[in-house]
Amino acid sequence: MADVTEARVPAFARGTRLQRDQVRDQWVIQAPERAFLADPVAAEVLQRVDGETSLGVMIDGLATAFEAPREVIARDVLAMVGDLADRQVLVWKA
Repeated sequence: MADVTEARVPAFARGTRLQRDQVRDQWVIQAPERAFLADPVAAEVLQRVDGETSLGVMIDGLATAFEAPREVIARDVLAMVGDLADRQVLVWKA
């Protein structure tokens, strides 16, 4: 897994985006020649990926929005984002 810290800033790789499939009422990560279904938790995280916001700020926002323990949110977000970076869905801006 990539070196994922809260200071890093994720962005979608070129040609990759998060899109709402209105017909299926589901979020989909569309990438060249592949697609991934995003569960509701992943969609909440990925909607915050803008290429400018650090993971730490995203984690703070999620912990506040869901009134959940920050350390639990941080662990899950860092693991998920690291996995998507390994799959070349996300890239690092900083």
